[in-house]
Amino acid sequence: MRQLLAALVLTLAAIGAAAAETPEEKGFRLAQEAKAQAEGYKYSTASGRMILRTASGASSERQFITQAVEVGDGEDRGMLVFTYPPDIARTALLTIGNKSDDDDQWLYLPALKRVKRISAGGKTGSFVGSEFSFEDLSAPQIEDYTHVWLREEPCPGHAEIQCDVVERRPKDEESGYTRIVSWQDQTNYRSYYTEFYDRKDALLKTLTSYDYKLYKDRFWRASRLVMSNVVTGKSTEMIWESFDFDTPLAADDFTTRALERLQ
Repeated sequence: MRQLLAALVLTLAAIGAAAAETPEEKGFRLAQEAKAQAEGYKYSTASGRMILRTASGASSERQFITQAVEVGDGEDRGMLVFTYPPDIARTALLTIGNKSDDDDQWLYLPALKRVKRISAGGKTGSFVGSEFSFEDLSAPQIEDYTHVWLREEPCPGHAEIQCDVVERRPKDEESGYTRIVSWQDQTNYRSYYTEFYDRKDALLKTLTSYDYKLYKDRFWRASRLVMSNVVTGKSTEMIWESFDFDTPLAADDFTTRALERLQ
């Protein structure tokens, strides 16, 4: 009986603590839990396709490979390299996520045989003509945003799953967004739908994630991402065809020198 009463007291205390959370505290906690769920992969590789569509429906396809490694102390490194078609093959983006500073990004342009650093202001620009910006492909830290929990409701496209709707606002004044609103499920913190609002606080783009798969009994990855520009009618679809978490990678594989070796 004493054990039962103790368990009841702990349960009520947990419920009371959750009820006492402010929307800001809950938003920040959910961001922390989502980050903890995503960490620990050490290294990963994947291949995929990028399909660019115009408002009229015309499309073009590209193929790419990606690699990522956890370096430690809040630093992640990632590289995306296009492999097809020939006119864009070997074009690559290197991203280094920094815990206490802005992310660093470099773009390798094989036609110019040059590595170009993406400035803070330049991260709002389109990544190789797609609807993804450099900022969308960065690796920001939780502390780079303010977080507010807005409400809970069924996940878009998945009425059987309950989502938390969370708004985050970039602290960086050079961000292309005033706020980003995401719908993430309450169990595995998978993001199903995201709205991006421009500097005038008007809806600019939406990102929809499809077909989540579980890898290594822990890491959820979406098989399809669709970024839609609500202003122009254009969209970019990224289709992920394979993930590998068992092939070791080294931090030295993610440097500007590594980009130059793509020539």
